[in-house]
Parts: sequence; structure tokens; C-alpha cells
Amino acid sequence: MSWWILIAVTVLLAVFLFFRMKKPSYLRTLDQEEFTKNYRKAQLIDVREEREFKTGHILGARNIPLSQLRMRNQEIRPDKPVYLYCQNGSRSVQAAKLIHKKRGADDIAMLKGGFKKWSGKIKK
Repeated sequence: MSWWILIAVTVLLAVFLFFRMKKPSYLRTLDQEEFTKNYRKAQLIDVREEREFKTGHILGARNIPLSQLRMRNQEIRPDKPVYLYCQNGSRSVQAAKLIHKKRGADDIAMLKGGFKKWSGKIKK
């Protein structure tokens, strides 16, 4: 009987992780070229932690760490496009879900591959 419990818990955990990391339909993934075309007209938000941001970030980005996003979501305008990036992309998906839920924003994009794939201008 304990095997069934272990299997059930494993399946539930796998389903939970799948839906947590699944990219929502309102979130567009843009490669660097597409991202660069319009990010100056959007709210460019780096959702990495402050120490990561200070080591280098995309020029013009504002730092709102995912860990602070619930408290600082009012800083994001729902009527303006939101461009997100993190180190590799996983935190951007979570941030997009939170922004959509709290602010009602639908025009949300994320940088494919995150900051580690960025080869454009950065500020240190």
C-alpha cells in the first residue's frame, strides 16, 4: 500500500510542476531580435534578484525581483506592454502569470533564453 501512496504523490507533484511551469497563452516568447525591436516602447522588467541585476542588466531595464512582485505589482501599468526577462526564462513565466492575475495585463512578452543568451548592450 505504501507504494501506491508514493506513486500518487509523485504523479501529483509532476502535475503540479507541469502546470506551474507551463507557459500561458497570453505570454509571447521573443528571440533577441524581436525583443530588441520594441522593448524601448514597453516596460522592461528584470525579475532577477537585486544582486543578479547589479552584476549586469539590459540597458533601460527596471529591477522588480520575482520575490517582491506581489508587493510591487502596482508599479506595472496594465495599459502598456510588459517585457520580462530573468536569467534563463523560468522566473519570467511565473512573473507573467502574477502580472496578468494582479494587473490584468495581456500584452506580456519574455526574452527567449533569458539574460544568459542576451548579446546586446548591458549596463553594469
